Amino acid sequence: MQASAPGKIILTGEHAVVYGAPAIAMAVNRYAKTTVKQHHSEQILFNLMDLSYHKSMTVNALKKLKSRLKTDYKKFQEGQFSIRDVIKRPFELSQYAFSTLLEKLQINDRGLHLETESTIPIGCGMGSSAASTLSVIHAISHFHNLNLDKKNYIKLALETENLQHGKSSGIDLQISLEGGCIRYQQGESQASTLPEFTLYVVNTGKPESTSGECIEHCRKKLENTRLLNDFEAVTNSIDNAIVNKNFPLFQKAIQENHKLLTHIDVVPHSVQQFIATIENNGGTAKICGAGACRGSQAGIVLIAMKESPSELCQSFNYQCEAIEGDSVGLQIT
Repeated sequence: MQASAPGKIILTGEHAVVYGAPAIAMAVNRYAKTTVKQHHSEQILFNLMDLSYHKSMTVNALKKLKSRLKTDYKKFQEGQFSIRDVIKRPFELSQYAFSTLLEKLQINDRGLHLETESTIPIGCGMGSSAASTLSVIHAISHFHNLNLDKKNYIKLALETENLQHGKSSGIDLQISLEGGCIRYQQGESQASTLPEFTLYVVNTGKPESTSGECIEHCRKKLENTRLLNDFEAVTNSIDNAIVNKNFPLFQKAIQENHKLLTHIDVVPHSVQQFIATIENNGGTAKICGAGACRGSQAGIVLIAMKESPSELCQSFNYQCEAIEGDSVGLQIT
């Protein structure tokens, strides 16, 4: 039994969406996959290939892990821990998601082999944790012939996502679940139009700061209503540009979005220099995830440009890729 969930890019509204402003996200053709099959031992075998992690655990050990992570998350909520102190090792997310599903659905599993692989860069703003968590839940639920509705998927996965992000808006989960393009606001999503423009992405590298740290870093500025209104205006412009297939308007709105993200201090200076070079050559660009509040790397950057920016990207030692939308979302493959 194998489940597949797509990654995502946020076209507009990152950070502001956490405080109630709208965002637009699209699922993209990068995937996290989880395979579940019977295993001869009484333990749960985790083979997380992209993390080079291969280990068996008992159900009791998983319960202890879940209890520890919940305690650490509570300490984060109380201000005793930073969000980085909660999930110290990436493989714990899959183990927590697995343990949460067993507990919530009262499944008494023994002897399972859980294998994951992903083409989504980890920690770079493309929703790798959300896609991985959903693929784990989907694979296990179908292995047990359970019929979960969308709300259950979101509810089960959101608990895991919060450990990674501190306070997840849920948008990564929603877009990975549904596929396509959505306008998302305060937990509600509305189907939108997938862009017909050719878009490009570059990976500037995994940020030194986590998404949760960036969210905390931006909190004071984003409690400013005027700034949230500015983010919403940009989101409306991008939505309008996509629907009307107006590429110049789309580019202009992407540029305005970049200015707002720079204002809340999540775009490192080196990435700002790269984006300025793109703008000087007829394109526009912006970060697509949480960005970074320290260091020189900011994860994925989206580029809106008529011609491929490969040569410009190479001059910064970035690899440029065209990106396509995924219209299916979470599925059994």
